Amino acid sequence: MSSRAFTLSLIIALTAVFMVQSYIQGKEDDFKSNFGDMKQVVVAKVDIQELEMIDDTKIQLVAVPANFAMPGSFSDTGKLYNTLAATPIKKGEQITKPRLVHPGSRTGLSRQVSDGKRAVSIQISEPESVAKLLKPGDRVDILSVFNYASGRKDMTKVKTVLQDVYVLATGKRVTREIPLAGIKVDNEIKKLNLNTFTDYSTVTLELTPDEAQKLIYLKRVGQGVYFTLRNNTDKTRERIGGTKLFDVLGAEDAAEAKAYFAERKAQLERKR
Repeated sequence: MSSRAFTLSLIIALTAVFMVQSYIQGKEDDFKSNFGDMKQVVVAKVDIQELEMIDDTKIQLVAVPANFAMPGSFSDTGKLYNTLAATPIKKGEQITKPRLVHPGSRTGLSRQVSDGKRAVSIQISEPESVAKLLKPGDRVDILSVFNYASGRKDMTKVKTVLQDVYVLATGKRVTREIPLAGIKVDNEIKKLNLNTFTDYSTVTLELTPDEAQKLIYLKRVGQGVYFTLRNNTDKTRERIGGTKLFDVLGAEDAAEAKAYFAERKAQLERKR
């Protein structure tokens, strides 16, 4: 092939490529003009049942024309974590805000209880519950007071009975959302109203069946149940002995107390 023929063929080929690209670009521009740019939306990867928890196995991102994105659709899968399907959602269907609900009193509590555990609610007061500053998602230790002999202070014992217990709910509040503070709304700084999450009289805990029995026994027979709040990352379970009167007193006072109780015992025996 002559140099002239090769050059002519190359020019024709380049012209054809340019024309094809121009045609495709024109079609893309028409498509975008009619339907908008491509946009990522979250769709159901599988059929999702009503009140089923949303996680990575059930959703995925796909690209659709912007005009085909449903109002209230999501472009980030992370925003759907820890939500529930308010209605059944079919595979391939876009997931929108009205189709979701956060766990709460409307959705019940059973889906948040771990397998093998039980939800148990007990009535509490401010001194027993860290001034009612507990919130769902916290972890606590549970203490109780026992008396082995009525009227004998030296026979009263305080004991840590359960450790690292998960708080499922405070009152009817089962979500982990706390009212935002420090956010400017209508040119005013939104203040944190403690009553929003401290106005409750019961705490619901996640326990094993055996622990549930112990808690009910303590509440019915013991002299009060008290919570101590843990750091959520602290999973340590320590061996903690019970605390009695003589553990609180110093050595000198303990000796005096023991002598007093011994004398009282002797007096009672002499009266018999």
